Amino acid sequence: MTLTPGKVPRGFTRYYVLYLLSEKELTGKGIIEESIDRSDGDWAPSPGLIYPLLGRLVRDGLISELNGGKFTITTEGLDELSTHGTFQDQIESQFNLVNKLGLSMFAAGKFLAEEALDRISSVTTTVRGKVGKRSDEAQLQFEEKYEAFLLQELEKLKSRKTPETHESDQPLSE
Repeated sequence: MTLTPGKVPRGFTRYYVLYLLSEKELTGKGIIEESIDRSDGDWAPSPGLIYPLLGRLVRDGLISELNGGKFTITTEGLDELSTHGTFQDQIESQFNLVNKLGLSMFAAGKFLAEEALDRISSVTTTVRGKVGKRSDEAQLQFEEKYEAFLLQELEKLKSRKTPETHESDQPLSE
C-alpha cells in the first residue's frame, strides 16, 4: 500500500495533532508514525507539514515542547480540542437526524454543507460590517502610514536612478 499525503480535509491535521497529544506526549516523528499506524498506512503526513504545524501550535500556546523533543497539549489546546468535539457532535447529530428522515448520506451531506456555508456567510457579513465601522481616526492613521510607506518606496526608486539619460528618456522626434 502506498503512503499518500493529502487525503485528509484542510485543517484536519491541526485538530488531529491536538487529539494525539491529548492522549500522550509525542515527538514530531512519533506523530507521523502514529498517523501511519492508525490509518493502516493510508496517510503519512510529511515532516514539512508536521514540524511547522508544531511550531505554530507552540507559538499559539496550544502545545508546549518538553525536554527530549516531545510535545504535550496545554489547557488552551484542550479547550480548542473540546470546541472541535462539540462542533463534531452537532454535525453528527444533524447528520443522523437527516438520515432517519430517509435521505441518503449524499443528500444529508449536501444539506449540512449548505447550512455550514450559510453560517460562514453570516459570520463573514458580520465581520465585514464590524471592520467597515472602523473609526475615521483609525482609517486616517492607516492612510497616513500607507502614504508614508509609498513615499519611502518612491524615494528608494529615485535613489536607484542613475544621472545618465536612458534611451527611453529621449524624445521620439528631433
